[in-house]
Amino acid sequence: MKPAWTIAKREVFAYFVSPIAYVVTVVWLIWCGLQYYLLAGLYAGAPSLSASSNPLSAFFGGSVLFFIPLLVFAPVLTMRLLAEERHTGTLEPLLTAPITTAHVVLGKYLAALIFWIALWIPTGLYVWITRQFGNVDMGTVLSSYLGVIGIGTYYMAIGLAMSALAKNQIVAALLTFMILAGLFAVGLLSFIESFAAYRDAIDYISLWGHMQAFSKGIVDSRFVVFDLSVAVLFVYFAWRVLEGRRWQ
Repeated sequence: MKPAWTIAKREVFAYFVSPIAYVVTVVWLIWCGLQYYLLAGLYAGAPSLSASSNPLSAFFGGSVLFFIPLLVFAPVLTMRLLAEERHTGTLEPLLTAPITTAHVVLGKYLAALIFWIALWIPTGLYVWITRQFGNVDMGTVLSSYLGVIGIGTYYMAIGLAMSALAKNQIVAALLTFMILAGLFAVGLLSFIESFAAYRDAIDYISLWGHMQAFSKGIVDSRFVVFDLSVAVLFVYFAWRVLEGRRWQ
């Protein structure tokens, strides 16, 4: 695992010394801040809402404002992982180095997860603010972050696989967006009455159902298994794509 960790550190360093890291981070923080501000204002103006929830539970999957940006930021975080290496011609030397393809894939994937977690660390400020003005169940907060990390495990894996498949970053981002948007759209079918017979299956893969459970403090093992299964599947796919290129 040492070569994979070395690649991850190299990737993280390269990302955080590039302008795109700061642009993405600033835009993300502005979006999250605006979202929390709107939700806090809503709850302050409607005390009856506070009896059953708080701005944090709404922030973590309680509104569409949570889900839409994920479809955009996940592709942006992962599009350069392997597609940039291929575009700049550095993928071939990397694949012919005295390391395995698995090390390259795992290192890139680990770096992507670090990017994902780094985006969410500043949102801890909203937990602190909410605690100053009301009661916050820290168990629910921790389960909410666990749900977010779970989403990141398979979002980053999908992005990594598309980055391995694509010839450039733009194509990688578009492919990732299409897959994530498709999964999100499937989850919306749960709200359509004609799909009521399939609601249990839809809720299992639904991002809405995922975060609604975790934001209430419910750590559902079914969602954990789903997150890890999809992540393993797409990381394996990325490995197969790179292994094929290595033999070529």
